[in-house]
Amino acid sequence: MQRILLASLTCAGAILLPARAADPVYDVVIYGGTSAGVAAAVQAQQMGRSVVLIEPTQRLGGLTSGGLGQTDIGNKAAIGGLARRFYQDVRKHYQAPSAWKWQSATEYRDGGQTRTADGEDAMWTFEPGVALRIYQAWVKQSQVEVAYGERLDRESGVSLTRSIPWRILAIRMESGRTFRGRMFLDATYEGDLMAAAKVSYVVGREANTQYDETLNGVQTRQARYHQFAKSVDPYVIPGRPESGLLPFLDPTGPGEEGTGDRRVQAYCFRMCLTDQPENRIPFTKPAGYNPLWYELLLRNFEAGENGMPWINSAMPNHKTDTNNRTGFSTDFIGQNYAYPEGSHVERERIVAQHRLYQQGLMWTLANNPRVPDKIRNEVARWGLCRDEFTAGHGWQDQLYVREARRMVADTVMTQHHCQGREVADDPIGLAAYGMDSHNVQRYVDTEGHARNEGDVEVGGFQPYPISYRAMTPKARECTNLLVPVCLSASHIAFGSIRMEPVFMVLGQSAATAAVQAIEQDVPVQRIDYPRLRQRLEADGQVLAWKKPAAAN
Repeated sequence: MQRILLASLTCAGAILLPARAADPVYDVVIYGGTSAGVAAAVQAQQMGRSVVLIEPTQRLGGLTSGGLGQTDIGNKAAIGGLARRFYQDVRKHYQAPSAWKWQSATEYRDGGQTRTADGEDAMWTFEPGVALRIYQAWVKQSQVEVAYGERLDRESGVSLTRSIPWRILAIRMESGRTFRGRMFLDATYEGDLMAAAKVSYVVGREANTQYDETLNGVQTRQARYHQFAKSVDPYVIPGRPESGLLPFLDPTGPGEEGTGDRRVQAYCFRMCLTDQPENRIPFTKPAGYNPLWYELLLRNFEAGENGMPWINSAMPNHKTDTNNRTGFSTDFIGQNYAYPEGSHVERERIVAQHRLYQQGLMWTLANNPRVPDKIRNEVARWGLCRDEFTAGHGWQDQLYVREARRMVADTVMTQHHCQGREVADDPIGLAAYGMDSHNVQRYVDTEGHARNEGDVEVGGFQPYPISYRAMTPKARECTNLLVPVCLSASHIAFGSIRMEPVFMVLGQSAATAAVQAIEQDVPVQRIDYPRLRQRLEADGQVLAWKKPAAAN
């Protein structure tokens, strides 16, 4: 079942954290240097406010600089403000001849939704290192203070006022460093600040009945894509259930169709690969390799799967953004359920397991003779990049956390907003991607075969507005916190909203709202929305969908 954590009068040590008089008080404190966090910090600074951006790792940009160079857009015309400026900066970078080390600009061909049309002022595909340099330039030019390597003390690191409605006074890191502020933004993929501040949230999938949806909860019928071939045996010894299930099959699945659970859609690393010999690191067999982890992969090929088990999208300089495809691929299905609420140590273990799984997967695909020749030979010519993620020998630290906690506010974005049956009257940006969930679990069907469950891919609707109220906690819970990433949305609606360009849009809008709450001296729930909208539009945000005469 889903879990909603409600605010409580008993906040244990969270209320009593002392703040030293010598600590500076920032106008805006942002926890999480994701794409949303960077955009928020730049916006707050440009509005003349003091801001600090706290990043738990040593790298800005989250997934945008972490390998996700094949931008999930939906519709380019829905992207404005700093988000569009990012893609304009990408184009400027690649217009310089010096940007093309491993191939010429004329040789590179992007594709699909991210193809850059003639005359566009933006470019939609990029190398991870390029995204990082753009973000680093942004914070330097805007003189944003960045605190790297600072992780929130999630147990007792949030200081709240003693009475409802609560305000955050300060947040303390595991290092002991404390940041005091007037307004706070949680820009993490996990919603750690939101949760530590005792704001209501949910983990997992709601039942369809909760919001009168059709695409939420357990979805065995929708899971037609990224599915196993028929008749893939799930047992260690084929045909013998008493031998036990192969790894990572859920013996309790799948559950009743449309019912809720605490499972979350699969994570992976968006690998940056290359076939450039001088820049290529060949795939190697990792320490701890377990062949049973990949037995279902091999049986799937033997059952008739002949498709490439990846989407290997071309990035500049003979590089790629590599994503999940087919029934057994880079998604480590079912192995992330503990991640959203896990401790830092538990999350590190889960990240390491995902990396081991994906390292072993790539070695298996490139070397195992049971892999069809055309697939094995194609995979073997690729490898990791020597000039990307150098500290990890080509492997990034940023896991693709597609979904973790989601806030539960007075307004919850649902399937009805995506498909236009409900329309937000206080937009702070547009979402434009289809409702998209990767597989959530792997189970044994009634015929005794391995199947995946949870994949949903439903589009066919125009860009739609995201409500400001979906970014603000309930007024009785916290009055100076905004949540632009783990915002209030059902599982399936979040699957449409959760794209990096949208997070940049929401980060900028959240910072604008935070500054206006300071200027008006009101809770974030009571700002003057018409005034907010006026400023957002002045800053180039797209808040209403008007189909361009010649949309790209």
